[in-house]
Amino acid sequence: MDKAAAAKIVEESIAALSEEYAVLDDIALYNQEKVLNAFRKNAVQARHFVGSTGYGYDDAGRDTLSQVFADALGAESAVVSPMITAGTQALTLMLFGVLRPGDLFISVSGKPYDTLTDVISGENCGSLKEFGVDFAVIGLKTEGLIPVFDLEAIEKALKSRFAKAVFVGRSRGYEWRSAISVAQIGEMIAFVKKISPDTLVLVDNCYGEFVEKTEPTDVGADLIAGSLIKNIGGGIAPTGGYIAGKKHLVELVAKRLTAPSLGMEVGSYDGGYARFYQGLFLAPQVTKNALKSSFLFAKAYGSLGFETLPKPGMRAYDIVTGIRMNSEKQLTGFCEAVQSVSPVDSNVVPVPWAMPGYQHDVIMAAGAFVQGSSIELSADAPIKEPYIVYVQGALTFEHACIAVRETLQKVIADN
Repeated sequence: MDKAAAAKIVEESIAALSEEYAVLDDIALYNQEKVLNAFRKNAVQARHFVGSTGYGYDDAGRDTLSQVFADALGAESAVVSPMITAGTQALTLMLFGVLRPGDLFISVSGKPYDTLTDVISGENCGSLKEFGVDFAVIGLKTEGLIPVFDLEAIEKALKSRFAKAVFVGRSRGYEWRSAISVAQIGEMIAFVKKISPDTLVLVDNCYGEFVEKTEPTDVGADLIAGSLIKNIGGGIAPTGGYIAGKKHLVELVAKRLTAPSLGMEVGSYDGGYARFYQGLFLAPQVTKNALKSSFLFAKAYGSLGFETLPKPGMRAYDIVTGIRMNSEKQLTGFCEAVQSVSPVDSNVVPVPWAMPGYQHDVIMAAGAFVQGSSIELSADAPIKEPYIVYVQGALTFEHACIAVRETLQKVIADN
């Protein structure tokens, strides 16, 4: 496909998406006001941007940042820290913070994301299993490509043995299905609490922040966790993660992050907090750009007969678009094209490799300002059939327009 033909597909796809984009604009406006109100409520000032050293006692920037996040997410409290290295660590802190030896927790959205495998059941690595925590999985049903909680199986499990926690992964990982909506999560929470009021509901919120007007904490989730180098960091936060929810549970998580005698009374970051505050402020707009980009990829590739998810016209509940390629060559070619239009490392050619925590070799295109930032334009895929590439992010919509055009030229040429 030549450049002119690719550009025409992009132009026609944008025109066809006008109604969907208007909905995204409305969601972003709502969430921007929500975030702004969190800043105003906590009287954020320039002094909060200054970091601390050593123990970090009375670090006003750290403590205020955590409360701003909590208010923006509809939570009582939050731990927000650059000491949390990844979403996987944030989820690990959430699980280890509230689970104890002899407890049972159940994933009701199928098998959790690959990087949690060792956290839950790994051998000789300090996993939950080694600490005597039991784990069970209940798969999702599907209606078409829409995931549905298996309420009958959940009820049976909860009545057969007390579960300390129910776990939900909001995004779809490497599965060929839609992400789970906040409304669905809310209905499931009400169902669980009716059967077992003391069972906690824990949510992996990665890729889902500000995609909708509500968060899982707004509909009763006890804790949620995520990464600052995804949606909620706005492409500005250089590292970090968060856990937010009920105050007494967040305190348990904080004691896991540092020590039982310390909690969030300590924790310094000499680099300062300006980028974390600014990233949160920009997050609703950047998430909207990522969603518009996701829709554009789906529309453009769908118009050429590729199977995409979400399909044109479907609601999106995370920022990810899956595109089913016809061959490994097309899949790797797509990722090569994404890398070639990245602002960083555009001269690098991505190759599949055994990434830590994954079950198959993975190819990843990610020429980002923040290493591994998947709110910036990136694409990745396990090297296995069916050859599905997952693309997410774009700090600016215009960058995604260029990327769609360039990937179309590469993929169709290799068809």
